[in-house]
Amino acid sequence: MERTATRMLTVGLAALGAAVPPANAGSARAQDAGASAGSAAGSTTESGREAQDGTGARALIETLSARLLAAPSATAVLEAWCAERGLSPDPRIVAVRVPGPDKPAGADRRERLAVGPDEPVRYRRVRLTCGGHVLSEADNWYVPSRLTPDMNAALDATQAPFGHVVRPLGPSRRNRSLTMLWRPETGGLPGPGEPLFSVEAVLTAGGVPFCEVAETYTGAVLIQGER
Repeated sequence: MERTATRMLTVGLAALGAAVPPANAGSARAQDAGASAGSAAGSTTESGREAQDGTGARALIETLSARLLAAPSATAVLEAWCAERGLSPDPRIVAVRVPGPDKPAGADRRERLAVGPDEPVRYRRVRLTCGGHVLSEADNWYVPSRLTPDMNAALDATQAPFGHVVRPLGPSRRNRSLTMLWRPETGGLPGPGEPLFSVEAVLTAGGVPFCEVAETYTGAVLIQGER
C-alpha cells in the first residue's frame, strides 16, 4: 500500500513538475517541516511569485501542495499560507459546515481506520475559509471514541477546523494520494472557485488512525492580497 501511495503522489506532482516529499509525512522530520512551512526561505520565495500566468500559478501550486504533503496539519499550513499571501488581516482558518446528506464510511475506509462494521464513524464536510476566501473543501470521517468528549463537542457545535480541535493529540498525516485537477496547458488562470488539486490522507495519533480526510483546494489559494 505504501508503494502504491508513493506512486500516486509522484504522478500527481509530476504533472506539475514538482518535487515529491516522502509518503511517510507524519514523521518527526515532516512535523519539523510543517512547523516551519511558513518561514522556509526557499518556499517563501516561490510562493511570493504572482500567479499572473500559468507558470506563476504552477509554482504556487507546487509550493502549497509540497507543504501540505510534508506537514502534520493542513490547517496550520493554510493559516501560514493565508498570512503569507495577505488574504485577510486575521489569517485564521474557519471551518464552515456544508449541509448535506451523511456519507457513511465504506468497508475500505473502515479498514484504513481500523474499526469494525459496528463502530461509530462520524462524517463532517466543511469549507475552510480565510476572510472571505474559500481555500478548500474537506470531507472528514473520524472515530469519535478516539477523541475526547470536548473534541467531539467542538466538532459538533463550532466552526473550529478539525486540525485545531485534534491538535492536543499530536497527530501525524499519512498521505494516500494527490490528484492534480487543473493543468497549466488549459490556458488562462483558474478562477477562485476552480478546483486545483485534491489530497487524501489518514490521520493517526500514537500510530492509531482516527480520521480520514479528502481535501480539494481551490483557485482562491492563488490570490495575492495585502501584505
